[in-house]
Amino acid sequence: MIKLYRTSLIGVALACTTALPALAQDITWIYCGDKIDPVHEKAIADWQAANEGWTVTPEVVGWGQCQDKATTLAAAGSPAGMAYVGSRTLKEFALNDLIVPVPMTEEEQAAYYPHIVSTVTFEGTQWGVPIAFSTKALYWNKALFKEAGLDPESPPKTWAETIAAATAIKEKTGKAGYGLPAKTFDNTMHQFLHWVYTNNGSVIDADGNITLDSPQNLAALEAYKALVPVSVEGATAYEQNEIRAIFLDGQVGMIQAAVGAAYLLRDGGKVEWGVADLPLGPDAQGPGTLLITDSLAVFKGSGVEEKAIEFAKYVTSPEVQEPYEGGGAAGLTPLRPSPAVDKMLAENPFWKPFVDGIAFGGPEPLLTDYKGFQNVMIEMVQSVVTGSAEPQAALTKAAGALEEYK
Repeated sequence: MIKLYRTSLIGVALACTTALPALAQDITWIYCGDKIDPVHEKAIADWQAANEGWTVTPEVVGWGQCQDKATTLAAAGSPAGMAYVGSRTLKEFALNDLIVPVPMTEEEQAAYYPHIVSTVTFEGTQWGVPIAFSTKALYWNKALFKEAGLDPESPPKTWAETIAAATAIKEKTGKAGYGLPAKTFDNTMHQFLHWVYTNNGSVIDADGNITLDSPQNLAALEAYKALVPVSVEGATAYEQNEIRAIFLDGQVGMIQAAVGAAYLLRDGGKVEWGVADLPLGPDAQGPGTLLITDSLAVFKGSGVEEKAIEFAKYVTSPEVQEPYEGGGAAGLTPLRPSPAVDKMLAENPFWKPFVDGIAFGGPEPLLTDYKGFQNVMIEMVQSVVTGSAEPQAALTKAAGALEEYK
């Protein structure tokens, strides 16, 4: 029996539809973005040449709509063969019986960096194949550090040092010491989860218990509150790429960002910058970061499940994945260690913090309604940033609300 979730798009659509199989020899692929990457165009052509009678048909859908498109098709009984999805959606898809497991051998799992496979795993089963991966690090503006009387070669290593440095920058230069994104956007939640994972916190444990209301996460929200007066004014108006643009313009002292910012700064930025491990909270056990993956999900009822799994594994294999990641300029952290990654680290030392945090990182929490979960987390962060709630009250309220989605 399919379990329905009343707050989710999946649950609503499932109540009135039945599954219909797709054409047997074609794999449709909901592909997120403005256009298909040339690496994937070549991979499709190569795979089709090696699999006579089979075709792969990508349907390119913009980032803002592709997740809903894949969900709607699946729930309406006309699923794509596979889709590019945020891994946070996999639990919801799996519980609603819309996708099939994508089993991995021990050898396949071992090829990834630690914890990557856990981002697509629910109750011991893999439900997707990772295709894109992101970690974050701390960027700092060396000129603003120097102007504020701080050592421009010594970024903060702890939350307390971060707050102190941001305060000094604000007081001595008049510019924002830190960039806190708090717009109603998914990366508001993502940015907060970096603080959770740099203080040994969690949102949900392996047994499905909500663990958000903890001393570790309270410390993270209290740090947010302390940063608000010295951060970019009106944080609820900015998502992370808008905060990044302010940093690239030299108007903020520190931000969290992916490696793509390093390439922009290196290849034409006007900021004297550095990048380091994310600062650690008082309960940290080592470098940390949020492990955000996008993955390929194979949908049930398409009629091409086995072949879609085969293609999904091929198009994410090292020989395709390494050129797709493109050396990092696109902002993607490598999924697997390799000689190519070793070379990249040697040629571009700024890569080190983005890789170092992986071993201590945590996955996006898998809940039954990712949009519901996301909205709860955004509301919690915004309530503290705007001063409408104290950290403990906001945390307790959010933890209670998440019980509906575990």
